[in-house]
Amino acid sequence: QVQLVESGGGVVQPGGSLRLSCAPSGFTISSYAMSWYRQAPGKERELVATITTTGAWYADSVKGRFTIYRDNAKNTVYLQMNSLKPGDTAVYYCNAYNGRHYWGQGTQVTVSS
Repeated sequence: QVQLVESGGGVVQPGGSLRLSCAPSGFTISSYAMSWYRQAPGKERELVATITTTGAWYADSVKGRFTIYRDNAKNTVYLQMNSLKPGDTAVYYCNAYNGRHYWGQGTQVTVSS
């Protein structure tokens, strides 16, 4: 059974940093496109970053501040978030895709002074 478990969310001041982790079970991340999405209150879920065997992609709103990377030995995907802004406040979801989407339960990130 495929499961994605996120961790690392929390409350941080503007300008701060957080690192989110996504530890799947039931498959190895090297065979999937791994992504992070986020959904703010009252807004649609949006793609933040994706990593595949060919590289990484970022939404314009996070480019230069966020980094997605994976540790295949730990079978874990990370999202390093720096220079956080209040507009980054959202529930962040880990996603795995190789013809079918799998979702984690989400982790809350709140950026507030």
